[in-house]
Amino acid sequence: MTSTPLLSLEIQLEGDIVLARQRARQVAGLLGFAQLDQTRIATATSEIARNAFQYAGGGRVQFLLEAEPRPALVVRIRERGPGIRDLQAILEGRYASETGMGVGILGARRLMDAFAIETAGGSGASVSMAKRLPPRTATLTPQELARIAAELVRNPPQGLLAELQQQNQELLNTLQELRERQAEFAEMHTRELDETNRGVVALYAELDESTKALKRLSDLKSRFLSEMSHELRSPLNSIRGLTSFLLERSDGELTAEQEKQVQLIRKAAEGLSTLVDDLLDLAKVEAGKAVVRPTWFDVQDVFESLQGTMRPMTDPSGVRLVFEEPAGVSPLHTDEGKLTQILRNFLSNAVKFTERGEIRVGARPESADQVVLSVADTGIGIAAEDLPRIFEEFGQVENRLQARAKGTGLGLPLARKLAELLGGSVSVRSEPGAGSTFSVIIPRVFHAPAANAVAPERRVATSRQPRPATTIRVLIVDDQEEDRYLIKGLVEALGPFQVIEAPTGAEALRCARAEPPQVIVLDLGLPDMTGDQVLERLRADSATRAIPVIIHTSKILDEEDRVRLGGQAISILEKAAASPQEAMARLRDSLGKAGLNVSAAVGAEP
Repeated sequence: MTSTPLLSLEIQLEGDIVLARQRARQVAGLLGFAQLDQTRIATATSEIARNAFQYAGGGRVQFLLEAEPRPALVVRIRERGPGIRDLQAILEGRYASETGMGVGILGARRLMDAFAIETAGGSGASVSMAKRLPPRTATLTPQELARIAAELVRNPPQGLLAELQQQNQELLNTLQELRERQAEFAEMHTRELDETNRGVVALYAELDESTKALKRLSDLKSRFLSEMSHELRSPLNSIRGLTSFLLERSDGELTAEQEKQVQLIRKAAEGLSTLVDDLLDLAKVEAGKAVVRPTWFDVQDVFESLQGTMRPMTDPSGVRLVFEEPAGVSPLHTDEGKLTQILRNFLSNAVKFTERGEIRVGARPESADQVVLSVADTGIGIAAEDLPRIFEEFGQVENRLQARAKGTGLGLPLARKLAELLGGSVSVRSEPGAGSTFSVIIPRVFHAPAANAVAPERRVATSRQPRPATTIRVLIVDDQEEDRYLIKGLVEALGPFQVIEAPTGAEALRCARAEPPQVIVLDLGLPDMTGDQVLERLRADSATRAIPVIIHTSKILDEEDRVRLGGQAISILEKAAASPQEAMARLRDSLGKAGLNVSAAVGAEP
């Protein structure tokens, strides 16, 4: 590093501090620094010189020019005192001293481009500060350096009064510069504020438009889901129902090969139906259409229901399915169906990835207000880095059982959203090769906002008494032939009912007026009009106003739909049923609500 000395002076008296400041300003001026930079260099020099005098009794100030790495004025101040204690704390701004030590060091460091301190206990300290030269004087010839040295000799400092006057002038100049910069800043701030305001207005307009677009998309999504539920679930339910009739030999015996074919058809339909149900349930929760229907029930009842449906899945593999006694768990007041669906999804996942050992289902109180239900297995487990993915929609973790354990990756995301809907959450603990434990924690008593409270079911008032044991007319209105076939089979299995079929709304109204039936089973999705329109026209006609109507649909109904339809229909049946027996039981209950004595009808003459 090449250094050229310019000037040096000793700090022995307090007046030498002022001298060091004057010389620093003078050197900076000769080197072409601007007025503000001259003040900065002079102030930094006087602050460090004051520290040397105050804490070490004196020192030496040197002004040098350094050519590398960049041309700069260097001010080096050495003192021979005890050194600087707590230097790191001072440089970090953490040191507090009654004498103000450290403030001058930090201030000088901020004023210069480079700053370094070397200190050792008992051997003093050395401070080096540098300010890069202005571009116009970055390369000084030897002649120019000689001129500067001669100028320093010819013009010594003029004394304390002159220094005070100079400092006052510097303060005035600085104040004026600050005012000018403040004015510039205010003007710039006003311009930027105006531009920002215009940008904010545009952004709000864009957000408002985006909100409207999202609302439109949400409405379209709801309509799409409603139509998709009908278009997909109806034929799937028909396939499941028809295959059940065939497998139960309702129309005669099947050969072994025919039975195998029908079972394969049913299995494929059930798989697709599960996918559709999961998609619709997930979308229903996300759209805020899912309604919690809390009832009081025991956890043991849920376990017994799951045990009956899940045990056939584990028996062929030899995996033990264990349901622990839910000791200490009080009855719950929440949605039993949604809690059962969460546990069923946990169990399905455990069955897929457990080759041997056991699957254990348990429940325990988490607190006075919460309960934890868990499904633990001894399966292949999940690596820690894969745990976040399993709750993502369609997220599946690659493993050696993937080909055997087919799935859509919707069960666990749906379980998580259902748990959140019930006011709870899900969690998982897993270790590769040792198994997994999925848990759901929910409030023991569900608390819903008043706006989400479920309105009681409304029914059409009727003075009908159970009919005598005579032939009963039932009008089935559905555009799907297979659905009419299924409901007709169920109705005829309950008694010698006379069944009339109508594939359209117009045909249904004509049949109802020509010879009013004792009950109408009505689908909501018809080709010529909606089920609501059919209901409206039935209620507007005195000849058909009192006919009980049973809604039979595969559409997703929100609470508003149920309340509206509940005011005009005696019962709402979903087309999806686990078995013909379940569908028959639902229909029997609905016919009973219509005032039809099913038991009497069964024994009546046609």
